[in-house]
Amino acid sequence: MGRGRRAFDGFAELSPSTLLLLDVTRLIWRRWRGNLPTGVDRVCLAYVEHFAGSAQAVIQRKGWVFTLSPRDSDRLFALLLSGGPRFRSRFALFAAKAGLSAVRQRTPSGALYLNVGHTGLEDAALPRWIKRHRLRAVYLIHDLIPLTHPQYCRPGEDRKHERRIRTVLASASGVVGNSQATIDDLAAQAARLGMPMPPHVVGWLSGRTLERPASVPAGGDPYFLVLGTIEGRKNHRLLLDVWRRLFERFGDGAPKLVIVGARGWQAEEVLARLDALGPLAPIVQERSRCSDGELSRLLSGARALLMPSHAEGYGMPVFEALEFGTPVIASALPVYREVAGDIPTYLDPDDVEAWERAIIAFAAEGGERDVQLARMKGFQVPDWALHFAALDPWLAKLID
Repeated sequence: MGRGRRAFDGFAELSPSTLLLLDVTRLIWRRWRGNLPTGVDRVCLAYVEHFAGSAQAVIQRKGWVFTLSPRDSDRLFALLLSGGPRFRSRFALFAAKAGLSAVRQRTPSGALYLNVGHTGLEDAALPRWIKRHRLRAVYLIHDLIPLTHPQYCRPGEDRKHERRIRTVLASASGVVGNSQATIDDLAAQAARLGMPMPPHVVGWLSGRTLERPASVPAGGDPYFLVLGTIEGRKNHRLLLDVWRRLFERFGDGAPKLVIVGARGWQAEEVLARLDALGPLAPIVQERSRCSDGELSRLLSGARALLMPSHAEGYGMPVFEALEFGTPVIASALPVYREVAGDIPTYLDPDDVEAWERAIIAFAAEGGERDVQLARMKGFQVPDWALHFAALDPWLAKLID
């Protein structure tokens, strides 16, 4: 591409003057805070890895939007991909050197701008910047949950997300959906708001985000895993109800529940119960932080991953589990059926007795668990090669 940027396959036939801008704001502040990567973070990192060398970096800061030079972009992309405990000091040094250059750097008119982290979409400064430079904006939409299920979100998040969606619908040259279910939800919101639906493409996200452990300890007590932020829509309440019933039936001989995820919002009752487990303490374990290596071992050894969510944008843990050959018991959500088909065992997220029966069955050898393992054979978990194979030619056509 122009100004020393190398072209990637999808843009091989485009004019050399066509530039690609990639917004990395979310990754910077997440790395700065030392947060473990979420599903959205992993998507942002995959885009950096794919487009590094082709793109220039964009950073938003307090209503200002900066485009970095090709050289500084390459340095920043490498810094974001490496991460590590020294990120803050290394980024501070980088910013001190690159800051003045970023202020002086011009944003190329007519460039293609990619925002894949929902970053700044509620801020009026972003669409003004896009319009001023006549950019062709493409957004990746992860979910519409604050609008479809506001009861599970922080107060005011529905209004904030509507501003994001209005920005997308008003300024997008194109939209990438992580699933057809998300695109359908966006189209429904566009109709509700009386706004046109932009051109769009579906690009499933990679379920291959964790390295397989070298070995999984044999034996040990059977356990089940639930993975994700502890928030209302994830429905940890149902699982605590199930484990109370299991304890009443089996005592300390009940299978264990391992809850991996930071504490979130709209889950006050669940958090209070976790703080006062009482006799359930030996069989219910909460881990707020978990390294990728530890998580891969937990996922590989679990009798099943449990996902009783009321709503999901994609539900990456389901596909991480299937990649590892771990069974899944999940709510019957459209996005799961779209990508995973009939492999998981689907249950009503409000049916405590059905979940109890399934967990007892999966804790035992053979039976229903083996049936699901058989259904899993031959399943290909979506990967980034599949995602970008759909995205790259679509982008090329979009801006021809």
